[in-house]
Amino acid sequence: MKRTDWPLALSVGVGRMNAASFDSLAEAGIHQVELSSGRIAPFYEEIDFPHRSVEIVELAREHGVEITSIHLPFGPFTEIDPSSPDPAVRENFRKIQTELLEAAAKAGIPKAIVHPSGEPYPEEERPERLAHAIEVIGKLCATAVSLGVTLCLENLPRTCLCRTSDEMQLFLQEIPELKVVFDTNHSLVEDNVHYIRAVGDRIVTLHVSDYDFVDEKHWLPGEGKNDWPAVFAALEEVRYAGRFLYELKEGYSDAQIAENYRKLVLQA
Repeated sequence: MKRTDWPLALSVGVGRMNAASFDSLAEAGIHQVELSSGRIAPFYEEIDFPHRSVEIVELAREHGVEITSIHLPFGPFTEIDPSSPDPAVRENFRKIQTELLEAAAKAGIPKAIVHPSGEPYPEEERPERLAHAIEVIGKLCATAVSLGVTLCLENLPRTCLCRTSDEMQLFLQEIPELKVVFDTNHSLVEDNVHYIRAVGDRIVTLHVSDYDFVDEKHWLPGEGKNDWPAVFAALEEVRYAGRFLYELKEGYSDAQIAENYRKLVLQA
């Protein structure tokens, strides 16, 4: 699939699960979204996703928008970290994510995004945390498969797990059904192009934004240092056939994002 065939999509928070917001998205030409919250509470306290997932998806569809993925919460780290040495925290992670996966599956949401760890952690803890995370993510992936949902593991920055393609490969080797969401502003110790080529066709969706190579910024593409032609070439090389899904900091309008997509992707 060529880059011009990658459909435009956007990561949105629970606060945008309403008719006016869906109308704004559709008017801008954004017809696919990822429902995202970094923390547990908004899924439960703001939109009651476990009980209202079907209603929310139907509302979006009525206004011309499809919710094509859910970003599972990754915080608070003290409560839901799959790499935690504390078995109670790992089990709480599995329990909560399973409930959200079940709600997503009931509503027909095909993909779910998951983080392999929280942070920050000392380097000496990495082997133990990797082992814990691989075990827990493996169990969660088995649940996702049984529900008909594709589980996608995200590459992360700094001291998080999967900051390199070698660490990502450890998960992929142990969990054959697991896929990858590649974030274009998370690679701090490895070049994006190298990471994409190393992971290859296990990448089934993206988180698109730009950064300064010092830390994640979630800027609009073109505002940072990413070599977009090289990133696109690498994605086409591994036959990427998913969405061009923006995950940005607040402040960009739907119209700005759609215009960036037209210039960056469609006119490339």
